[in-house]
Amino acid sequence: MTEVPRVVRRRAQAKLNVFLRVLGRRDDGFHDVETLVLPLELHDLVEATPGEGLAVEVAGARGGELRDAGGDDLVLSAALALAARCGVDVSGGPGSQGATIRRDKAVPVAAGLGGGSADAAATLMALRELWSCDVSDAELGLIGARLGSDVPALLTGEAVVATGRGEVVHPVHLQTSFWVVCPLPFAVRTPDAYAWWDDGGTTGHDPGVLVAAAETGNHELLGHCLYNDLQRGVVARHPEVGRVIEVCLEAGALGAVMSGSGPTVVALARHLGDADRIAAAVPGSFVTSGPPRTMTGYGVV
Repeated sequence: MTEVPRVVRRRAQAKLNVFLRVLGRRDDGFHDVETLVLPLELHDLVEATPGEGLAVEVAGARGGELRDAGGDDLVLSAALALAARCGVDVSGGPGSQGATIRRDKAVPVAAGLGGGSADAAATLMALRELWSCDVSDAELGLIGARLGSDVPALLTGEAVVATGRGEVVHPVHLQTSFWVVCPLPFAVRTPDAYAWWDDGGTTGHDPGVLVAAAETGNHELLGHCLYNDLQRGVVARHPEVGRVIEVCLEAGALGAVMSGSGPTVVALARHLGDADRIAAAVPGSFVTSGPPRTMTGYGVV
């Protein structure tokens, strides 16, 4: 009887930033921020199977985008970091363990939606199980923080307010909300977006009212409160972002804002039908919701 290879699957949930407040540049070159990270139903799928050495495969509707962008080594970095912590030999030689990691891409690439960080988080979770690593959630978060500022938030499987450079997370309970996601056909490098903020950017208002509105499901108020301190600098160089925000608002969105370092615009809708109507006004956009109803624990499929 042929043995069926073990397969561990995890959803890699995309995210949007309901607000992004930049507090200032740090001595280490990063920036202190405060942000509400909302995981979305939109997700990639990461699948890990036993193998010798490490191999990363890319498939799915947006796999070509990742290849065109030159690939993303964050998943491989995540695998190597966990292997080093757990003492797993991934050299590919005799007796080595390793894994093949397959990414089924559905999240737009380099779009401010955390796709690469989500894939890295899902890789850490999948390989922890595949390799039977004795690593706590807290330690996995520390490993994730060394990979990227968004990874710890995306490891939690829930909405969080993130502080520090993004690695300090505080879970919050949010009501379901519907969003229109509007990708744009160009990329914005995160270091560039922060450098533009350094060149005359300002720090937004205290987000207390916004967080309370999100927690209570007061989406009318929430829509008025959306903001992103990086948006002004990006719009100055890419006015298309501002025009998409205007179109979303004219179509009836409660609010619209750039997510993360951009360029994707996300628009808050009253309900699913309203979201469909707004999406019809913005070519190439689509509808999703968050927090994800499909998530059980740490992205288990």
